[in-house]
Amino acid sequence: MTKVIFKRPQALTDKQFHYCPGCTHGIIHRLVAEVIDEMNIRDNTVGVCPVGCAVFAYDYFNLDMFQAAHGRAPAVATGIKRSLPDRMVFTYQGDGDLASIGTAEIVHAAARGEKITTIFVNNAVYGMTGGQMAPTTLPGQKTTTTPGGRQKETAGLPVKVSEMLATLDGAAYIARVSVHDPKHIMQAKMAIRKAFAVQQAGLGFALVEVLSTCPTNWGLTPKEALKWLADNMIPYYPLGVYKEPAEVK
Repeated sequence: MTKVIFKRPQALTDKQFHYCPGCTHGIIHRLVAEVIDEMNIRDNTVGVCPVGCAVFAYDYFNLDMFQAAHGRAPAVATGIKRSLPDRMVFTYQGDGDLASIGTAEIVHAAARGEKITTIFVNNAVYGMTGGQMAPTTLPGQKTTTTPGGRQKETAGLPVKVSEMLATLDGAAYIARVSVHDPKHIMQAKMAIRKAFAVQQAGLGFALVEVLSTCPTNWGLTPKEALKWLADNMIPYYPLGVYKEPAEVK
């Protein structure tokens, strides 16, 4: 008799992901879906995806989904949550979206303590539009718009979103994780679950920043990209919990 030990989460559709080989968006999607299933909140959850690589998240999550304009997911999520306060509401945003055109939305949603959860995918580059420099691009990192590497004198230094948002009183839970190996994938899932638990308890704004790969725009193989993340991104963007309410520790 065959025993099923691994299957697709109910919170994911059976549609094949469109992401490039080695991209870790798919892993993050699965973690979010597993958490939603395990918390038994799928029928009560609403997701918001804006513009970027994850724009088609509404095809992959098997629950109510909205698409927001570029950078405006926190504003849309705020409206949904305030109109339907019994719903679990999350945004799924990349670094080009959240940390650039959407900076004001995410900062003020956190400052207001909006009871939403944000999954923030940081791959240090604009993925969907061709690999341009993003607000999170590392110093010296080469992109299509910084072929000589990002220079502090002209482009400034990267925005450290987790550290910034953790200073705001309305932020209840802020954590940075990675999905470059199995150990860190499990830690990422725990952080995502905690972020949803914070919302469920009505404690305020929660964000999980997930360091992710972009092999295509980094010009690396999937295996090389995982190592590049570990060797370069984690030292600049330290992993850990930056803010956490006592109620969910």
